[in-house]
Amino acid sequence: MKNGKLPEQKKQFFLFDKNIQLKISLLLVFAAVLNASLVWGQTINLESIAGSFLVTALLLLILYKDFIRYKPEIKQDYKILVLIGTLLSGNLIIGRTLFYILQGFTKFLGTSDPYLTSYAVPLAIGSMLAALLIDIHTAIVFTVITSLLGGLWLNDPLYSIFIFASGLTGAYGVIRCKKRSAIWRAGFYVSLVSIYTALVISLFKEQLFTINTMLVAGSAFANGIIVATLVSALLPLFEYLFKLTTDISLLELLDLNQPLMRELLVEAPGTYHHSIIVGSLAEGAAEAVGVNPLLARVSAYYHDIGKIKMPDYFVENQITSINKHEKLTPRMSSMILLSHVKEGVELAKKHKLPQIVIDIIQQHHGTSIQTFFYQKAREQHDSLTPLTEEDFRYPGPKPQNRVAALVLMADAVEAASRVLSDTSPARVSLLVEKIINHCFIDGQLDNCELTFKDIREIKTNFVYLLSSMYHKRINYPGFEIENEDTYKRPANAQIFK
Repeated sequence: MKNGKLPEQKKQFFLFDKNIQLKISLLLVFAAVLNASLVWGQTINLESIAGSFLVTALLLLILYKDFIRYKPEIKQDYKILVLIGTLLSGNLIIGRTLFYILQGFTKFLGTSDPYLTSYAVPLAIGSMLAALLIDIHTAIVFTVITSLLGGLWLNDPLYSIFIFASGLTGAYGVIRCKKRSAIWRAGFYVSLVSIYTALVISLFKEQLFTINTMLVAGSAFANGIIVATLVSALLPLFEYLFKLTTDISLLELLDLNQPLMRELLVEAPGTYHHSIIVGSLAEGAAEAVGVNPLLARVSAYYHDIGKIKMPDYFVENQITSINKHEKLTPRMSSMILLSHVKEGVELAKKHKLPQIVIDIIQQHHGTSIQTFFYQKAREQHDSLTPLTEEDFRYPGPKPQNRVAALVLMADAVEAASRVLSDTSPARVSLLVEKIINHCFIDGQLDNCELTFKDIREIKTNFVYLLSSMYHKRINYPGFEIENEDTYKRPANAQIFK
């Protein structure tokens, strides 16, 4: 028994050791790149280089420790680790390169102190990209580390304050950024804060009322313009290289003129309308529980695109009273319905939808059972053919995050609400309670980290939105339609004079 366990323990040890070695290698590589950026163009001795390297490595280690405390899953997400290291290194390299160019230009003109052009160095680029590509917490810590590295570079603690103020302004300026024009607005804010900070630093140094003040203010204002320009140019590149999705990309997918949405409208209009309503439900619930409402709406819009392949086999697209499933066995009908998830994933990949949306398409039914066809199969079942519940379950996986769970519940609730004859708030509330409780008991919410408080908020939100959608309207005089002669005579139109 002990001998059997020993090789497995050794394997786990070496696997763990390999992961640590990879992380240490990344730390050393990025520390070396940052250190080279800091000491570039300076005449310093070996001791200063070694000290600068150790300080840089320490700052990166602090950055990593904060990330694994805030986001434990980042331990195995090497893509994000590489992204953060690339942003830090690239940010400083771009800053040093631009400073070198500006320094040479001012020396050539011989007009002023080359150091003053440091206020135009756009080190807020990294902070804005971190906020857009990852989150605001990462951007804040990123800004702190960048400001310390900037102060180390110019050997000026006041310059650290300047970088911190401009970087934090840029990061907060792009929170929930939904338009690319918002990047330019954030760049303008960076310019204003940079001017203010640079002038305050000049006042502290007793250099405010000098001939160089205009150059300081001009350099600081140019900072924000350069930041906005480079962020706008680099954001699509980082999105492509690291397969990340920002709110800006999601907003573009909300355009109902997207090819997939147009095809869904033409081929499966019932599914299209269903998806729009599911999007409204999921977005409202997402705001209530504090997850990305834009991602929830986009995922809901595209969750049923697989129905484009065989739209007539789904009840919301059956205009006539003829049901194609009447001529099929329950098992065959189940297979057709099951296939829409796989077809949806393939269509999403073909049209290059973000991976996070593809994952939600795959998870939007979890491993739930097709109750109608399962019950029908049980009624027709004979003792010779084995019948299991698993044959009528979706392949999954179950929702792995809260947004996927919201889409699953919104999809189920909207579909079930279509059979209500009484759409009063009380009846809607009972339906929502029953559907969500079934999802919970069936284990579909096991892997998505929803709390009981979240579920209560979701129920409340669904009931409110559905009750509003099924509101009653008054009968307009002159437009009453009787069932028995609907096709015999037109309604009497009123003439207004």
